[in-house]
Amino acid sequence: MRFTGNKECKVYIVGAGPGKLDLLTKRAEEVIKQADVILYDELIGEVRDLVKTKADAILVDVGKRSGKHKKSQEEINQLILDYAKKGYKVVRLKGGDPFIFGRGGEEAEFLAEHGVKFEVVSGITSAIAVPTKAAIPLTHRNFDPALVFITGREAKERINWGALAKLNATIVILMGVGKLEENCKKLIQHGKSPETPVAIIEKGFSGEERVIVGNLENIGDIAKKENVKPPAIVVVGEVVRLRDKLKDFLCFMD
Repeated sequence: MRFTGNKECKVYIVGAGPGKLDLLTKRAEEVIKQADVILYDELIGEVRDLVKTKADAILVDVGKRSGKHKKSQEEINQLILDYAKKGYKVVRLKGGDPFIFGRGGEEAEFLAEHGVKFEVVSGITSAIAVPTKAAIPLTHRNFDPALVFITGREAKERINWGALAKLNATIVILMGVGKLEENCKKLIQHGKSPETPVAIIEKGFSGEERVIVGNLENIGDIAKKENVKPPAIVVVGEVVRLRDKLKDFLCFMD
């Protein structure tokens, strides 16, 4: 296969999407197959199988899961730079989309500071793909007219919960299990109705996928009872009500 791209490009920051091979973009597949070095994340699902076929490439597992980091972000940055300087074609493979809570922007910034050219290959973010598979349309003209993505791990001063609660918006929380109860309480304290529907989609696009539904007031207790674990996507908003209407008619990928 003839590789297409800028000959000066040394690094490809690539989104693996939600982990299904058939949801990987053609461009992502192309650069993975042509890579000399692949530094890959934990949450890449079936795309890991494609990575493992690269017997001629240097494969580096730099995955992170709930505080268990094989490499720090600084170490990952340096590895990318070191391999690029050696003349290798480097793929930095990240779950979802690299520029949506994936630290791809930090890695791009680091490369730019060191004069290294790179290409960013978008992936389908799990923030959209996972709720879609769970029969939850994130936008619908009969419901909230706005959509907000946040990370559940942010320090409390980084998010204006008062402004967020007042928005007539569907809220999607990535990495939201650890502080689920705390974040739901903040939304209620700042004016969001306790009856606002909430869905947790656990381990989306895996054989262990579960969808847990409740509201802002009770979802924390339900999640504890059901022993919900990350990775999971949390959706807050009236659109969650549509799941009951749609779920029995939604076809799933084999």
